[in-house]
Amino acid sequence: MDGKSLDIRADKLAQLKSLFPEIFSENKIDFQRLKNVLDEDVFVENEHYELSWAGKNAARKEVQKQTIATLIQDKNNGIDLQKPQNVFIEGENLEVLRVLQKSYFGKVKLIYIDPPYNTGNDSFIYPDNYSERQNTYKKRSGIADENGYLNKQDFWKKNTKENGQFHSVWLSMMYPRLYLSRNLLREDGVIFISIDDNEVANLKLLCNEIYGEENFLGQIVWQTATDNNPTQIAIEHEYVLCYAKNKMQQDIWELPSEKGLIIQQKYEDLKKIYPSINDIQSNLRKWLKEQEKNLQGVSHYAYVDEKGVFYPGNSANTKPGGYNYDIIHPISNKICAKPEYGYRFKKDTFDNAHNNGDVLWGDDETTIPKIKKRLETTMQKLKSYYYEDNRSTTQDLKNLMNNVKIFNNPKSINFLKQILKFTTHNGDNQIVLDFFAGSGSTAQAVLELNEEDNGSRQFILVQMPEPTSEKSEAFKANFKTIAEITKTRIQKAIEKINNERKINQKVKNKTPLGFISYTLAESNFKIWQTNIQGKKAIEQELLNLKNTAKNHEKCDLMFTELCLKNGLVLNAEHKKESGFYKLYYGIWMYFEEDLTDKMDEIIAQKPLKVICLNSCFKSDSELILFISELQSNKIALNII
Repeated sequence: MDGKSLDIRADKLAQLKSLFPEIFSENKIDFQRLKNVLDEDVFVENEHYELSWAGKNAARKEVQKQTIATLIQDKNNGIDLQKPQNVFIEGENLEVLRVLQKSYFGKVKLIYIDPPYNTGNDSFIYPDNYSERQNTYKKRSGIADENGYLNKQDFWKKNTKENGQFHSVWLSMMYPRLYLSRNLLREDGVIFISIDDNEVANLKLLCNEIYGEENFLGQIVWQTATDNNPTQIAIEHEYVLCYAKNKMQQDIWELPSEKGLIIQQKYEDLKKIYPSINDIQSNLRKWLKEQEKNLQGVSHYAYVDEKGVFYPGNSANTKPGGYNYDIIHPISNKICAKPEYGYRFKKDTFDNAHNNGDVLWGDDETTIPKIKKRLETTMQKLKSYYYEDNRSTTQDLKNLMNNVKIFNNPKSINFLKQILKFTTHNGDNQIVLDFFAGSGSTAQAVLELNEEDNGSRQFILVQMPEPTSEKSEAFKANFKTIAEITKTRIQKAIEKINNERKINQKVKNKTPLGFISYTLAESNFKIWQTNIQGKKAIEQELLNLKNTAKNHEKCDLMFTELCLKNGLVLNAEHKKESGFYKLYYGIWMYFEEDLTDKMDEIIAQKPLKVICLNSCFKSDSELILFISELQSNKIALNII
């Protein structure tokens, strides 16, 4: 077992020990004690219910793999403002998820992904050993073309239905990505996954295993364009599965009804025309009848009084056991008629409504009184059925991209904004992650919704540099990879919003829009080679690692990598001063020589931790003295 595997095992044992210290004996697990704690009924012997496939054990091992990769900023792309928090990452998404584990663990509010549907025509990416590929793929003949793009025949392999392990291949691709992405979710976080009939059944079982069946929130049926060429059944929909990290941490998903707001606006318009309540009500009802299909679900709000629009709710309980009390009619002073099974609300509820003028009385006591439900109290929920013709979405993207159809069937901005409205709010800089970014619909949805409600949501998009087909409109428009399309769409979406701000003269007090583009890359630090043997080889490796940095001039790259490895987010707030990267977390990083000359500044300002290279010291004695000084001042030191 290698050192990395031992570290992972030690971490997991430590986690288990923190939960159940009583099951350990001499630092080993006593399974009898564990059975006593958990009850033997929770243990299974041989047969049990689970989703299994060829390659599942290998997929589980992918979760345990550590990464030596990093991210470097692509300064030729992005819109680099002072502190842009939006991020685009070009790279293989499984490895990117590994890179993000420390920095974004438990920080993502919403994940939306639109993975390959496994139709038999999808391309999958399967690097057998990513670390080895990073070191050698540019050196190998034919793996990268002259422009540095990875050749499709090497990394991207089509999973056809003739493959004997057709479903297994897809499941093995999805398992580690879903598992690692779950780590990134906040406790109140959720994930939405688009899928179709090819793998929806397997995906649900897979998510039940990773997220827990108890955290399944629902399944949305999304009707899109009509299938005009069915073989047997015309397939006109796909699905979106939704799981919570922890269902108990979820609030009720409700929003003010958008249809209700339409009725409210009509009411406001009618008030300007008609002076009497009766005229307003009669014209409102006439309009509602015309709009009945468009306002389905709220068209019964057809009553008007001096306070506004309402409908009289049913007072009757639907079965025996309702509330039984007397209500006195305000004019006849007699007890009003009661529902057969009693009232559906408590007396206090009725009294409060009466005091607020929200009771609809009959002419006399023979009519059961009803509580008025006000239009402004109407709420809408995220429904399990959604309709939108995706052809309009394709046209919208075409218009955005200079009238070039560069992407087929992009995801709907309207649908994505819908789920964002229900699951996120406009404060708190909530992070939205999409690691199958495709054309970049998620980024545009976040940007547009923030613009509508002055939100501060941030996106992280990940897209592999998969080559576009030479026959495609995208290729002809000079988009050589899908990642190029994604980056360009984000830029175009920002340009569109900025232009609208200028037209509407709303540039002032608006947050400038931008994003930083990163690329998955090799580490900036030398890595110990685990395959060397022999005394001389080991001594030479030690000499090679005496200077850990590959290139001292790349300080910004090392800073980004060490932020990621120390659990700090990309573009962490900092200032560069006298050679130090001073982060607002009390961490200072230094990559130049003669760090001992900075001792007075360090002692005076007392950061929590100093991170530096071993090459910052001229000698071992200088290093020992430096360590001693920092220890005496209770400043932590991490030497790379």
